[in-house]
Amino acid sequence: MVRALPDISLRQLEYLVAVAEAPTWSVAADRVGVSPSALSQGLGELERRIGVTLFEPDGRRRVLRPAARPVLDHARQVVSLTHDLVDWSDRLRAARSGRVRLGMVDVAAVEHFPHVLRRFRSDRPDVELTLSVAPSADLLDGLRDGSLDLIVCVDPPRWPGGIEVDALLDEPIVVVAPAGTTVGNPSRWGPWVVFPGDSHTRIQIMQHLAELGAPLDVAAESHQADVLRQMVELGLGWTVLPDSAVTADLARGPVLFDRRLVLARRAGSVHDPAADALADALRSA
Repeated sequence: MVRALPDISLRQLEYLVAVAEAPTWSVAADRVGVSPSALSQGLGELERRIGVTLFEPDGRRRVLRPAARPVLDHARQVVSLTHDLVDWSDRLRAARSGRVRLGMVDVAAVEHFPHVLRRFRSDRPDVELTLSVAPSADLLDGLRDGSLDLIVCVDPPRWPGGIEVDALLDEPIVVVAPAGTTVGNPSRWGPWVVFPGDSHTRIQIMQHLAELGAPLDVAAESHQADVLRQMVELGLGWTVLPDSAVTADLARGPVLFDRRLVLARRAGSVHDPAADALADALRSA
């Protein structure tokens, strides 16, 4: 038969530790914020509940019996672990610890928000922050299956249900040609190195190029803006990129359209306070 555990309170264990460490019961009572009589009553109740005499007289004082050492050791461990728990809870509520799994399209991670991520990591070193850089469709899949907590992606034509979305910024998408190229008649633009065909941005690019009468010959594809830019630098073709990703040595053409980057997360889920803090920082930036 399993013996029922005594109903010992954390406060009683805290009293025991205070008495063991303070020079007098009066000082111990002051340290735990009670009167000496309340301290004595609490320790008397602790003795009653565990069925062991903890104190013995020493002149006009009561001192801890040597045989009570295991009880004191246990009390110290429980009080210490509880303080650790409270400290962890305070840090968690203040977004000083926790875990955030963030997903971003490459231009968001490299061009628009690296300063936000650096500051967040510096201000909250105990937060476990992981970053996944991927196309918008992959990020949305990760958000929906629970492997990501927050994503920054391109605003698609339609959002599935159960997703909260906040607009972050609108960025110009511009035509980019190799250095020294004269960007003139659209009928002479290309060939193109662009985002893959399943990309929402690619679909918009092709629509706008077609409206301008530009040839739609595609020479190469990549999800990464840096790779596309390097292909243009090598003379492999023209591209269309966010204006922030275009370097000064390339020929910048006209703005085709503006695309919106958004912050998305699952609606109705329990949010880690650290994730809330990072979401606020991204919105503020």
